[in-house]
Amino acid sequence: MPTIKLVNVSKRFSKGSLAVDNLNMEIKDGEFVSLLGPSGCGKTTTLRMIAGLETPSEGEIYFDDTCVFSDEKGINVSPDKRDIGFLFQNYALWPHMTVRKNISFGLENMKWPKERIEERVDEICQTMRIEEYKDRYPAELSGGQQQRVAIARTLAPNPKVLLMDEPLSNLDAKLRNDMRAELKRLHLTTGSTFVYVTHDQSEAMTLSTKVALIKNGLLQQYCPPLQLYGEPENVFCADFMGNPSMNFVNCHGKKQGDRIVLSTRSFECEFTPNDKIDVPQESEYVLGIRPEFVNITEDGLEATVISSLPSGMETTLSLAVDDITLAAVAFGSVDFAMDSKVRFNFSGNRYVLFDGASQNKLSLGSLKVIK
Repeated sequence: MPTIKLVNVSKRFSKGSLAVDNLNMEIKDGEFVSLLGPSGCGKTTTLRMIAGLETPSEGEIYFDDTCVFSDEKGINVSPDKRDIGFLFQNYALWPHMTVRKNISFGLENMKWPKERIEERVDEICQTMRIEEYKDRYPAELSGGQQQRVAIARTLAPNPKVLLMDEPLSNLDAKLRNDMRAELKRLHLTTGSTFVYVTHDQSEAMTLSTKVALIKNGLLQQYCPPLQLYGEPENVFCADFMGNPSMNFVNCHGKKQGDRIVLSTRSFECEFTPNDKIDVPQESEYVLGIRPEFVNITEDGLEATVISSLPSGMETTLSLAVDDITLAAVAFGSVDFAMDSKVRFNFSGNRYVLFDGASQNKLSLGSLKVIK
């Protein structure tokens, strides 16, 4: 399987709008990479440029050491010669063809021998667990079954790279979770390189070996999903990953030795960086607190419960501390009355301190309430 490299790739549409801005990234052999970001950020455009369905305005794209696009060298290899499979959002199955015919149609156009086609159709149907549906038409299948047929058809020619554009967005929540598990299993069994477009951060978290988070055509962070969750490079990355999302508290900080005393209108706390950082004696900061680090305790800061959303395994709380609202997670089957008073404290050493002006990460660290 090839390693895909994008070097200084940009895409401008009409009237000068910049969809992708100087993108540099490397997708290694066998990785499951999710292109994540809000609508209109350039993730689908990036996927289509890798596939050859969209022509970059500038830059270069490599599959291993083979250049498949270069504006300077005048190279633009057509999609059918890039050895990729593309799975669309709407499945695009032929309604008048059976499952067997839908899967074999592309292989027939590629002039595969009849015996090999039959063998491959049986093999891929077994892999996708759709053997019993081979003689049915798409209209006779559920959404999840149609999705499996679409994946089977895409994988049938043994493409080196599988590109997917929000393939689960049309499914209901339970079926979407089931298909996530199928995709993860499929990635492990095939060993193929998967590139997956989604705006759903939970999909990116659960499926990917790496996530490329994009905002307005600019790559914000490219790393494993748990690193993106725990060590976000800026406020945008921190806010986009996680449900409920990270709490952000604006603070004024004063340096005291190796610690920073952070003051808000509601409380004061002491931030101890995990690594040594060079910061001004006084500055403005944004403190990032994941909801799971806000613990309901018998002592600590007092807060008012604004909302309590129990889901069985955990309860998501919204707490008001004067003018600050914090999301918290209480684990277990518990519920809290609206407008009731609770006390909370902070735990752990994975709090994120952001620079107030640039919104970029300064350090991870631990937090201790002073008053």
